[in-house]
Amino acid sequence: MVLYVIVFVLATACSVAGGGLVRRYAAAAGAVVPPRTDRWHRDPTPTMGGIAIAAGTVAGFLAILLQPDLIGDPAEWLPVPAAAFAMFVLGLLDDRLQLSPVAKLVGSLIVGAFLVLALGGTDPGNALPSLYTLVAIVWFAGISHAMNLLDNMDGLAAGVALIAAAFAALLLPEFLHPALVLWLVALAGALLGFLYWNRSRARLFMGDCGSLFIGGLLGAISLVPSFGGPLAFISPTVILVLILIVPLFDTAFVLVLRRLAGRQATKGGTDHVSHRLVSLGFSERSAVRVLYALGIVGGGTGWFVMQGGGIEPVLPVVALFSVGIVLLGIYLARVPAYNAEDFRALQKSSFAPFLKDLAFRFHVGEVLLDIVLIAVAYYLAYRIRFDGQDLDNFLPYFTLSLPAVLGCKLLAMYLSGLYRRSWETFGLRDLSTVVRAVGFGSLLSIMAAAYLYRLEGFSRTVYVLDALFLAVAIVATRASFRSMNLLASARNKRSRRVLVCGAGAFGQTLVREMRANPRWKMNPIAFLDDDPMKHRRWIMGVPVRGNLEHLQDTLQRYAIDEVILSSAAINGSIEERIRQTCAALNRPVRRLHMEIR
Repeated sequence: MVLYVIVFVLATACSVAGGGLVRRYAAAAGAVVPPRTDRWHRDPTPTMGGIAIAAGTVAGFLAILLQPDLIGDPAEWLPVPAAAFAMFVLGLLDDRLQLSPVAKLVGSLIVGAFLVLALGGTDPGNALPSLYTLVAIVWFAGISHAMNLLDNMDGLAAGVALIAAAFAALLLPEFLHPALVLWLVALAGALLGFLYWNRSRARLFMGDCGSLFIGGLLGAISLVPSFGGPLAFISPTVILVLILIVPLFDTAFVLVLRRLAGRQATKGGTDHVSHRLVSLGFSERSAVRVLYALGIVGGGTGWFVMQGGGIEPVLPVVALFSVGIVLLGIYLARVPAYNAEDFRALQKSSFAPFLKDLAFRFHVGEVLLDIVLIAVAYYLAYRIRFDGQDLDNFLPYFTLSLPAVLGCKLLAMYLSGLYRRSWETFGLRDLSTVVRAVGFGSLLSIMAAAYLYRLEGFSRTVYVLDALFLAVAIVATRASFRSMNLLASARNKRSRRVLVCGAGAFGQTLVREMRANPRWKMNPIAFLDDDPMKHRRWIMGVPVRGNLEHLQDTLQRYAIDEVILSSAAINGSIEERIRQTCAALNRPVRRLHMEIR
């Protein structure tokens, strides 16, 4: 543990110092990135900070000389840093000579091929099957370029890679040579040091030499477990996908959306996950933090997989995490990014009417999602009700009855009208439909089990837990879009911060409309109301900060941009007092008019 701390601190210090040197001499060498819309910066910024990252990583790793017995046989781990530095050289050439995307892709595939050859060695028994060999080469190139694509906002790629390296070092020591764990610790330290220069507003970019070096090292290390035996290609692979979820998700998201818009996959733009979060109203720093959080959740899920002792016991957790990622992708795909030409290629295709029918008439996406939710909820009920030998005895009944449960519950959801409910407006009034669908589905499932299997091997507790889990899952998924809208509205830095005077019915209607209509660009921050029973309470998710005596303090403390009078009872001298206070602080005042004409 002491050695790990030394490696981390040394790498961090060297990276900070190296970043300062690179930044000083980059301008003289012409390594400066001019302002570009897809990099979200306004001033010329030095680049090639990847030199500092690579130097810091090497300096940190050299601390292994304090404990040379960890070096072992260099042939077991040396191909990994060799591949990373080959990608560093490729990135350096791109930074200086502007290589074509095809040249970079071919170069990364060549490096990946020789990496797989070196990891396999000369023993035929250690070589991967031919299909796995192809997958491994493409995987290495894909991870390398995924980190390259992720480097599109200050601090994003470095922070996400830091989280991934830390989780890989924490979760995979038993699958990796000790020297490779030290490489991961050194990389994490170097990235932390680089963030000193790269955090918003960035004073130094890593360049392709940095992103390809990071991706190369993470991609190469991620291949090592596949050479450790037949089982190592299963469990560690799932963990690695979870650890690297942010670059993988961002790359897949961008490539699919560009294809659907009829754009070249290699053509850059402000269409990444981070850019769309900013388009929703998040600040650049908040967008980066959201992706940091996603990386931490992915790594935490990987840790849960490791603690579960295999894939099967934690399959529901992985499935729910995957559902969350898909829902996030669908939500962000609705954010315009291509000048009203999103999905243009899809709309012009010959099968567009068929897809439209599937998506809107038959709700195929919702049905497929519900199939996953039903299966996961049913499995979770068995996992919680039974354990140890009892679980082994009762799982066959789960497998036997799952088709009947799926059929019964899908039928109940359809007949209850669940598929006629809009996700965008899902609220309390829709809960009765969910309860009716889940209850009717559970009843049909019990009747089917009684008719087909005479309820032998079944537990009443399982059906109760199953109904509870399924109801929660349906509510969470249906309300996800509305929750994301509320979160985006609350975090929108371009929205006006609004104080609503009057927390009655009209004030609540106004707040609801502000959140439902992003075109208004209004963010309700607080209520003021003369009713003392409402003070210190939250209404519609907005706090009541007091009465009109607290007007001036509320305006200043919460940086209010605008005041809206929601009640007709606020008039005369009271209204005049409000307008005078707001005029003194240069805050506009408007009034809500509710009428039907």
